[in-house]
Amino acid sequence: MRALQIAATGMAAQQMRVEVISNNLANMSTTGYNARRAEFADLTYQQLTRPGTISASDGSVVPSGVQLGLGVRPTAVTQILEQGSLVSTGGDLDVAIDGIGYLEVEMPSGVSAYTRDGGLKRSADGEIVTSDGYPVVPGITIPDDATSVAINTSGEVYAYFSDQVQPQLMGQLTLANFTNKKGLEAIGSNLFLETGASGPPVVGEPGQDGLGTLRQGYLEESSVDPVREITELIKAQRGYELNSKVISAADQILSATVQVR
Repeated sequence: MRALQIAATGMAAQQMRVEVISNNLANMSTTGYNARRAEFADLTYQQLTRPGTISASDGSVVPSGVQLGLGVRPTAVTQILEQGSLVSTGGDLDVAIDGIGYLEVEMPSGVSAYTRDGGLKRSADGEIVTSDGYPVVPGITIPDDATSVAINTSGEVYAYFSDQVQPQLMGQLTLANFTNKKGLEAIGSNLFLETGASGPPVVGEPGQDGLGTLRQGYLEESSVDPVREITELIKAQRGYELNSKVISAADQILSATVQVR
């Protein structure tokens, strides 16, 4: 009874789909989060009669054959690369990336990670870091006596001082881009790692070579659309129920077969 195994793969696929949707809804308020989508493909087929098989002595061939599918399998959980809306925060170190690109940060291991979460902070030493304390690359330190900080659209960071009229340039924020952004490895905390699928980072100044610009005092909201996610959740629930009904029907057929006398 192949229907039991086929329906089981369908239920597992819909369960995975629900898990992806639930993660999207859980992160609907996460800064810079891109919604994910589960993708599936049909499993291998059992060829009872191959198309093109000769079926008669005169050389006639079977036009379509008999191919029985054996279910479904997950192929990917991919990012939907849509920019979230920009919301005003008024924070001196809040920067939203308006367009393509990621901020580069240095992990404790020395490996570079990448993020679109522009909710930056100052460490005890005045260094610009992420909310988790990872320094932004290239490293920029704001002096303790700075009264305010300004970041222009091209990523230049200026500090204002009470005894000076003109601001001082503290450093230059850069952005990184990848050939295949969907190939980045998500590690949590709004961070991604380079992989063989993503390709190496191409680093440049904001606003150049197709990179986005920075907007100080803004943060990028999650791109999750709650209405779309709820619709997908209902579809996944119905798909799970239909596959469970297939299992119930197959069980009844087996019971009827056993009771035949």
